[in-house]
Amino acid sequence: MKKIIFLASAVLVLNSCVVRTATKVVSGAVSLSYKAVKGTVNGISWAVSKAKGKIDEDRLDGTWKVVGVYKGSFEDFSKDQNPDGSFTSECTEGFDQIVFKAKKSKFKPVHCSSQDEDWVKYSMEFGKNPLTKEKENYIEYNSNNYISVIDANSKTMVLEGNLMPKLAFSGAKLYLLEKVK
Repeated sequence: MKKIIFLASAVLVLNSCVVRTATKVVSGAVSLSYKAVKGTVNGISWAVSKAKGKIDEDRLDGTWKVVGVYKGSFEDFSKDQNPDGSFTSECTEGFDQIVFKAKKSKFKPVHCSSQDEDWVKYSMEFGKNPLTKEKENYIEYNSNNYISVIDANSKTMVLEGNLMPKLAFSGAKLYLLEKVK
């Protein structure tokens, strides 16, 4: 008798977990469809959607490897049916990266993981970006330079702006970064 009661309760618990998980998947897919573009770069899936609210600055903390670059703005990317978001690094050893220290509000772009650059102080804001005139998350550095933070999570981050000047001349504006550490 105890076995039957135990099995019946286990079935009810598992059934409610499956329904709850399915609900989360469906609601997650609905929220992702808002201005979302999906693609894969070097085996890294990126679903690009603009963050709907303020992004916590601590999400930026760490070392980020540049894995994808799109030649155009986020708006162009969201309209493009077949976006080419590939990136080929010129580095023979290491990779192009950017290091953020959120607690000290500074970042450092590093070319090929070895060339030491200077730390740049920044402030992260959520509001009307003076460059794009849209309400969004953005980084201001060197008094009037801006990088839009499209989205950031524990594995990937998408930035728009003049992140890598050597690529900006060819029209690159949107960058996919993968968290290294």
